[in-house]
Amino acid sequence: MKNFRFNALIHAPKRLHICAMLSASGELEFKLLREQLDVSDSVLSKHIKSLEEAGYVAVAKRRDFGHRRTWLSLTSAGRGAYTEHVNEL
Repeated sequence: MKNFRFNALIHAPKRLHICAMLSASGELEFKLLREQLDVSDSVLSKHIKSLEEAGYVAVAKRRDFGHRRTWLSLTSAGRGAYTEHVNEL
């Protein structure tokens, strides 16, 4: 019997969706990710904070046309953890 090694942090539905979207796009703006997931700022912030603390997501704040925007991307550790998790599925 195979030993499954699910990543409990990534396996939560919203966090799995976040990782999938970031893996596919490379980098996404917080606002776009929030709209795609149909969640509030606070809900997305909590999920991002958990992934960031694990070293899976990088957060970058940049000025764009006079507005401060938050950009999210998977780190190499995050990409590896996500890929490994998906392979286990």
